[in-house]
Amino acid sequence: MIKSIIKYFSEIFRGVKSLLTGMKITGYYFTHPKEIITQQYPENRETLKMFDRFRGEVVLIHDENNEHKCTGCSACEIACPNGTIEIISDKAIDPETGKPKKVIDKFVYHLSMCTFCNLCIIACPTDAIKMAQTFEHSVFDRTKLTKVLNKPGSKIMAGIKE
Repeated sequence: MIKSIIKYFSEIFRGVKSLLTGMKITGYYFTHPKEIITQQYPENRETLKMFDRFRGEVVLIHDENNEHKCTGCSACEIACPNGTIEIISDKAIDPETGKPKKVIDKFVYHLSMCTFCNLCIIACPTDAIKMAQTFEHSVFDRTKLTKVLNKPGSKIMAGIKE
């Protein structure tokens, strides 16, 4: 009986000691603020700065001539762990060589399935895609989260080989 009472109070003492240890660390950070990292969003949309490591969404980079570096090799599609990227390609005759060549018909990106893991960016051999800094993606219709990344009429840049 006395052993159980002693055990009961020792467990209470250990619990209170653990709580005070955690509160000591919290109290230190509360009284010694280093920097303010909380953003007052959406009031500060004009001054909002995202960190460089932030991953928003996958984008296919186009230049001013509506050209991109994607060869349609499907490395990003294979690297994606949950099928977020879908490359629909077609065969066309290369005017230089006269041989059939793979060309991109559609580069489909399903934002609703993306885990923002960056594996597709790492797998791309031509650096055709990157993670953008966009983050406002709330919509009422989930189908609006499926995007075609290649712009209409876009083509592959000259000099990019598979």
